[in-house]
Amino acid sequence: MIMASQLRAGMILRIGDDLFKVIESNFHVGQGKMPGSVHSKLQHVLKGTIKEVRFRPEERLEDTQLQKQEMEFLYSDSDSATFMSPTTFEQVSIPLESIGAAEKFLKPEMRIPVEFHEGQPVSIVFPPIVEVKVETTAQPVHQQQDNTYKYATLENGMEVMVPHFIKPGEVVRIEVGTGKYVDRVRTDIKRV
Repeated sequence: MIMASQLRAGMILRIGDDLFKVIESNFHVGQGKMPGSVHSKLQHVLKGTIKEVRFRPEERLEDTQLQKQEMEFLYSDSDSATFMSPTTFEQVSIPLESIGAAEKFLKPEMRIPVEFHEGQPVSIVFPPIVEVKVETTAQPVHQQQDNTYKYATLENGMEVMVPHFIKPGEVVRIEVGTGKYVDRVRTDIKRV
């Protein structure tokens, strides 16, 4: 058990029968006779839905831990993704709704930590930014400003907006949660 005032991003809470991951938590000071409160943004571990909750700072909450095990992504179907343990070859399936936006970036044979609660797989730990190759886009225009964008199709079939200087075959960094372009992976840097 922890106090609500001790909440930090990344913690896992059990509220009723549901598990929630703390995305962010902020203490708001009260004024006058109004007591302070803890404003938290929580993500349901299985469903991926986000809700905002207010707690009293002295409120006791049940925290729990998830076990992580590195597994290899095999395939996904219409409602779940299947992962395999590289040591025991045991396979587990995780609902796509609990994986969320990261599902678009999963590649066969990719190794990724899978989170378990009481022996049941509940979610994956995906990096916030991934590198993806650009399949198709209009030819680069170098005279344009860096703040003008064009459409590009990535190797996973996703369409994103990229700057005009990006050309097909280049690797770009994409923010997993939003699907937005971050920057280009530079491969032409000279080694000294």
